[in-house]
Amino acid sequence: MFDALIPRAWTEFVLQLDPGEYWLAVGFLVLVALGAFWAIFHFFYRARFIEDTPTSRVRSAAQGYVELNGVGRLMTGPPIISPLSGVACTWYSYKVEEKSEYYDGRGNRRTRWQTIRSETSDDLFLLADDTGVCVVDPDGAEVTPTVKERWYGDMPMWTPGVLRGRTGWFSSGRYRYSERRMHPGDDLYAIGEFCTVGGAQDLPNTEEEMRQLLAQWKRDQVTLHARFDSNNDGVISSDEWEKARQAARREVLKAQRERVSGSAFNVLRKPKDDHFPYLLSVLPQDELVRRYRWFAGGGLALFLLAGAICSWLLAVRVTH
Repeated sequence: MFDALIPRAWTEFVLQLDPGEYWLAVGFLVLVALGAFWAIFHFFYRARFIEDTPTSRVRSAAQGYVELNGVGRLMTGPPIISPLSGVACTWYSYKVEEKSEYYDGRGNRRTRWQTIRSETSDDLFLLADDTGVCVVDPDGAEVTPTVKERWYGDMPMWTPGVLRGRTGWFSSGRYRYSERRMHPGDDLYAIGEFCTVGGAQDLPNTEEEMRQLLAQWKRDQVTLHARFDSNNDGVISSDEWEKARQAARREVLKAQRERVSGSAFNVLRKPKDDHFPYLLSVLPQDELVRRYRWFAGGGLALFLLAGAICSWLLAVRVTH
């Protein structure tokens, strides 16, 4: 019944393919199906995480994995400037591609775009709600930005900011520029690891810090013996090692006191456990969930389509 729906010309075309082309097509479809299968769980997983994580306020957020809603703000100091467009922003990612020509295996001239420069911002910025502010470290985040732009020009753009003299948004050229940005004042949804840095919250175990410092000293035996081998016999005795431990303890406590004297601030960053997604989005929570579910649904449709075509290709060769 299924074969009756397939035009005979398609079957003849498959039968005329040489083995290399046939298996290349089968392999490509398998890769597409695997990629679609990954996308199903990738996007569905993110949608469920967003739905299952309660929204917190900055002031009352617990240490650990949290969800926040607020507004993006710049920190005090030099602003974050996108290198291509020169626009002040809280986050950017850009790519410069160069058009090149090549000949394929059949001698046909083709055109392709090759990335020659790209960068993603890791500058810190702020998320503010009506209870306080939180420093956002965007390193490693999956970002849904406000602006996605693409245009063409004739400069390789190696110097940041040279886009101020660009040829135009709709002109053609040898180079293609792509930029994504989030701006100060944009609504910001974020889900990641929330922690308080500085003050008493940032005090690791004293004994653990001592062990780390002593291990560092041991790696430099020359300096270790110069400081603590008081009788110069080339051996660190138990008494001399105890003096080293006391010196390490004094240094650790001094460093801890300096950290305590600093004010504490809240940071949102990528979770240490990669199973927990780190998301920054200008879209509200409900819209982001809908988008991820649509992507998961698209992955399912592509998986079924690629699987069906691949099965048909295999069946054609087996039954003919």
